[in-house]
Amino acid sequence: MCALFASASLSAAESRPRPHFDEQYVLGPDSQPQPGVPQGKVMEFDLDDSKTYPGFKRKWWLYIPPGYDGKMALPVMVFQDGGGYVTRDGAWRVPVVIENLMAKKQLPTMAAIFVNPGDTPLAPGEPPRKRADGRPASARNRSVEYDTVSDKYATFLLEEIFPLARKHIVITDDPAGRGICGSSSGGICAFSVAWHHPDQFRKVYTTIGSFTNIRGGNVFPDLVRAAAPKPIRVIQQDGSHDLLNQFGSWPEGNKQMASALQSKGYDHQFIFGEGTHNSSHGASILPYALRWLWYDYPSN
Repeated sequence: MCALFASASLSAAESRPRPHFDEQYVLGPDSQPQPGVPQGKVMEFDLDDSKTYPGFKRKWWLYIPPGYDGKMALPVMVFQDGGGYVTRDGAWRVPVVIENLMAKKQLPTMAAIFVNPGDTPLAPGEPPRKRADGRPASARNRSVEYDTVSDKYATFLLEEIFPLARKHIVITDDPAGRGICGSSSGGICAFSVAWHHPDQFRKVYTTIGSFTNIRGGNVFPDLVRAAAPKPIRVIQQDGSHDLLNQFGSWPEGNKQMASALQSKGYDHQFIFGEGTHNSSHGASILPYALRWLWYDYPSN
């Protein structure tokens, strides 16, 4: 009888999948639409070519807060891989989060810009590009734009995207009123923009950032330690089960970045969990990250 019971218990246990590390990270109330919270609008655009990155086209989006009069200078957050952040029912739900926090006076009235990396169109009859593992391939110019350690992508934002956005809103000239966010290669890109242009961007949210040797980004901890502190505020997220491959260790790269920023006295927070290389943890704490970055910015 005991043997039969043990066998039945084992069979039941074998039928249950092991919980995944990322299951503990879920979207909270601030990431869900709330009754009575006014909605802004999202405008979608195509940028068919670029002076900074010739031959590559992209989509970008502009979030305009509810009730905006077109005259007030707005603080702004910029999001890399913008298509993944801009939807109201996706992984990040940035417009929903911003609206909920603005309604509770936990964020200033603000705009957001979402920018996809540059890509080339498919040739007639060409099937969608895929990675070796079968997942959709990244945009062709993504790594060049995001992983390169230079001010070139910041130049692209300031000289090409901001002028287009200014046709619809007034963007504050205050660098403390400009933040930038990204994940993975977009995460190192977000830090690189503020690092190279603290005169233009001073708030950074970087998740599962690729501070590894894809295109030399592993040098950032040494650059931070060697330079005088810059006036930027950084909130950083990663997980112990993030990537380990030929480019390096994502957890170790992020730990080195956190150590460098802390040793130089930056206004910085590192949230280290157990997740893998995806948005689950970073998206779950997005409301907190935005409140932390913007807590002392004047209401408008």
